[in-house]
Amino acid sequence: MAIFARMHAPARLAALCLVLGLSLGGCKKIDDLTATLGSQTLAPAPADEAGLRQYAETLGGKYDRNPADKAVALAYAGALRKLEHYAQAAAVLQRTAASHPADLDVLGAYGKALADAGRLNEASEVLARAHTPERPNWSILSAQGSIADQTGDHAAAQTYYEAALKIMPDQPSVLSNLGLSYALANDLPKAEATLRQAADLPSADRRVRQNYALVLALRGKFAEAEAISRRDLSPEEAAENVATIKRTIAQSDTWRDLRKPPATRPAYTTISTRNSSSPAK
Repeated sequence: MAIFARMHAPARLAALCLVLGLSLGGCKKIDDLTATLGSQTLAPAPADEAGLRQYAETLGGKYDRNPADKAVALAYAGALRKLEHYAQAAAVLQRTAASHPADLDVLGAYGKALADAGRLNEASEVLARAHTPERPNWSILSAQGSIADQTGDHAAAQTYYEAALKIMPDQPSVLSNLGLSYALANDLPKAEATLRQAADLPSADRRVRQNYALVLALRGKFAEAEAISRRDLSPEEAAENVATIKRTIAQSDTWRDLRKPPATRPAYTTISTRNSSSPAK
């Protein structure tokens, strides 16, 4: 869809995600890497924000007493990322990576934290060292794909996602990322089909379903989009999400031009994409 073609890649990604107010976890934010925490047992992170803040504060005290503890550092950084304290999470993991330079779990978490913080070139370099050709990690591959999408290389991103799916077939978050990548590449039919496949999986979560609803709405399938949104949102919130997209479309000259016969459409100059350290979502 050319409504996105005249934006830099990070702006297109932001437009896709923010138009429905989606969680950053679905678009910009890189999915968490499940770390090997060894013998230490740590309580899972609470779901509510107040509990999560207390959890992070407790872990922060443990981290301050022993910064070399890998398990605590990974859990603390993970809590900081959930609170969207991305720069702080990256700083914690930078220190941990310095003392565990060959640890793949640490490198994976550090690379994802760098990506969250918008430091995409550094993230790409770190993630390339976070797994090996002999032992590829689907989560790292998906993270690399997300970075490629944010820098505008959607073909490379899709290659990463497809490689991840060979390791972990029917993984909803990877399929969702792949579907958004097709949308960013202006292939909305393929985006819809891929996100439908992701949303139909029993393990799909709210983010996957809302990404699917977003693409349905971008295709003009407003009733279907609202029906999908209502699975996780109130009827009022679902209706407002769809109304937001309708307003965006109505205000877009590009969208109106796309509805005209091809011979009558004006020619657009696509702005070339470039690497950017600006966050998207």
